[in-house]
This record gives sequence, C-alpha cells and structure tokens, in this order.
Amino acid sequence: MVLLSPSIRGLRKLVAICESYAAEHGLKYNVKKTVTMVFRSGRGPGTIPGVFLDGDLLERVERFRYLGHIVTEGLVDNEDVERERRALAVRCNMFARRFAKCSDQVKVTLFRAYCLCFCTCQLWVNSTRRAVTNIRVQYNNAYRILMKLPRYCSASDMFARSRVPDFFAIMRSRIATFWSRLRASDNEILSTLAEGLDCSIFKHYLSVQREANRK
Repeated sequence: MVLLSPSIRGLRKLVAICESYAAEHGLKYNVKKTVTMVFRSGRGPGTIPGVFLDGDLLERVERFRYLGHIVTEGLVDNEDVERERRALAVRCNMFARRFAKCSDQVKVTLFRAYCLCFCTCQLWVNSTRRAVTNIRVQYNNAYRILMKLPRYCSASDMFARSRVPDFFAIMRSRIATFWSRLRASDNEILSTLAEGLDCSIFKHYLSVQREANRK
C-alpha cells in the first residue's frame, strides 16, 4: 500500500487513519517493512520531520523497489533501467549457454518469449540517454551472442531478417499501449493527466521516437 501526500502533516493524518482502521479490525502493520520517501519540489526545507507508525519512527529511504520498479527520491529512472539491463544480460547469457546447439528458429522463439519484455519501461520518463543506450546495446548484443552473429553486424538488418522487433519498436509499443490504457481509464485523475499535451508518458513516447530517428 502506498500513501501519497503533498505535506508531512497530510501524510501523518493518512497514517493515523490506517492506524485506526487496523486497531478496529484486529490488524497490525509491520513497521520494519514500512518506509517513507520525500520527493522534493525545488530546494524544499532543510529538515524533514519524521513520520511515526504505532509509535515507531519510520525509516526514510532514498530508493525503494515497488512492484518491481525502482523509485528514487529524485524521480530519476537510471537505476531501474540498469536493473532491467542486468536482468536482460542474465537471461540472454543463460540461453546462449543452454541452447547453443538448438536451431535458429528455437533461439528466435526463446528470444521473443523472454527478452522482449522490458519490465516497466513505459515509466522511464526521466532517464539519461546514456542509460537508455546501454540497455539498447545490451539488447542488440544479446541477440548477436545467442544467434552467433558477428559483433558489428547491422542491428536493423538482423532483426528485420528474423522478424524480431528492435529496441525502439518495443519501447514505442509498450509506451503507446500504456498511454492508451491511461486515457481510457475510469479514474478521472489518470485520464485527465493522460489527455494533456504535457503528459510525461506522451513526452516519453516522443523522445523514444526522436532517438529512433537518429539511429
């Protein structure tokens, strides 16, 4: 469960509501697994008051992994991009070792099934070009290693021949699908945010499109 508030005072009120609900229904929160994070707006105050749950001060963290996505207090997604890059490298190296003697068709099927899903990539709205380049290069090299292709062969050509989407095609598809779901959401807050031209997801899609055109 996540509680969001624009102020510490508001957050304390939300925590108090949770405490009351838990007491009335015989529940108990695990304080050791509960943390707080501050997303600063501008410079912000120098000292941030603590938040207490059942009388215990909650730990304040700078990063937290929520539903698989690494969230940081600076709202920068480089760490999550690197998480997915490493996961991709592990999967592809395992396939290259275990299925080295399989046919190309089997290898392409495995690659499609396990290497085309960049978990939460549609949320990478604030990452550096270097971080994105690193995972793109990892994706291209992973396919070359699995298929035993020369290291410097054309990425666009090898993906076109096997009818496997390249990195940017995957990103565009994931972002567009997510954006479409937000716009069609029954939640008025989500749909309203998604409809605006300043929507961060829409800007993310445009940045991916521009980067693809450069390549």
